[in-house]
Amino acid sequence: MASTNYPNLLQSLQIGNNTIQNRVTVAALTRNRSINTVTHDLNVEYYRQRARGGAGLIVTEGLLISRQGTEWADAPGLWDEALHVPGWKKIVDAVHEEGGKIYAQLWHAGRAAHPDAPQQRLAGEPVWAPSALSARGGQFRFLPDQPGYTTPSAIPDPRKIIEQYRDTALLARKAGFDGVELHSSNGFLPHQFLDSTSNQRTDQWGGSIENRARFGLEAIKALKSVFGDDVAVKYSPAGGFNDMGMPLEETIETYSYMIAEAQKLGVAYITLTRYVPQLDPEYEGKKRATPMDVLATFRPLIISPTKLFANGAVLPEEGEQLVKDSIVDAVAIGINWIAHPDLVKRMTKGKMLDNQPRFEHFYPGGGKDMHVGYTDYPEADY
Repeated sequence: MASTNYPNLLQSLQIGNNTIQNRVTVAALTRNRSINTVTHDLNVEYYRQRARGGAGLIVTEGLLISRQGTEWADAPGLWDEALHVPGWKKIVDAVHEEGGKIYAQLWHAGRAAHPDAPQQRLAGEPVWAPSALSARGGQFRFLPDQPGYTTPSAIPDPRKIIEQYRDTALLARKAGFDGVELHSSNGFLPHQFLDSTSNQRTDQWGGSIENRARFGLEAIKALKSVFGDDVAVKYSPAGGFNDMGMPLEETIETYSYMIAEAQKLGVAYITLTRYVPQLDPEYEGKKRATPMDVLATFRPLIISPTKLFANGAVLPEEGEQLVKDSIVDAVAIGINWIAHPDLVKRMTKGKMLDNQPRFEHFYPGGGKDMHVGYTDYPEADY
């Protein structure tokens, strides 16, 4: 593809064993539309639309690696071959038919789950976390009185969950995915192990930076045992979401180690979410995140062939400049892909991004009017 407006952003890019047609990727976006964790034809159409609209790479919404009671009752799973693989294979096939590539984002919520959620009750297990420390916040809208997070249970042996990542990667391979991305951001389980405010273990999984990084690095190794070079990881060093974040100096030291070690393992790309002031949550009247220039701080650590993707309020115009200046290799766009299924096609044809995102329909749940704000955003007139 070529465009006088986006000559750099619309260049192809090699990630692992895959060549993507441009550098405008679909960020992982929870949409809460897979009833009882199972995908269906509406999900197929949603992903097909964005592949047809020119996405260089689609990263799925987080796929739960085991049955968990997250805030999103209709979040999809990928832990049962008979239940989940056929649906995801339809989605992968649809993306491939449109000439696209697709990675599965693998997700364990850790303490960001609730023991009374129906899926958690069905699991018959506690809400696991590195330590028995509750996050502030949360809202389980489908439970009586819409409770927030509760105190989780410290998992005795984290290797149990690392094996679940491996098992889900095997299922992702059967479904035909081009790669997998470890969800190590936004206050979910690998992030909880890495952050000293949520991990107070005194064994080999906690304490020092090296010990806190161990879970995430072992998870990457497990995924690479299945997907080889086609494994990626996402980090949000500034924290904030789900009550995460360390002081600036500790954040820089921790993530410098983690990113360097992840790169040594040979990941295809690393997605870094930038600090976005408007998205910084407040707890007890105080902003929670650690303001920082994420890209400037960590870009020097990421060396080819590992690529750097930028996420966090990135618009195409800024993305073009970031790629031109070699600050990033690609951009992971969220809301504009929700509202514009033909985003890249619009960019190549000089069309405006004039669809308004309908935030009230981002995460409907309950199986009602699921196409609204999902597959009904119009394409531009060409």
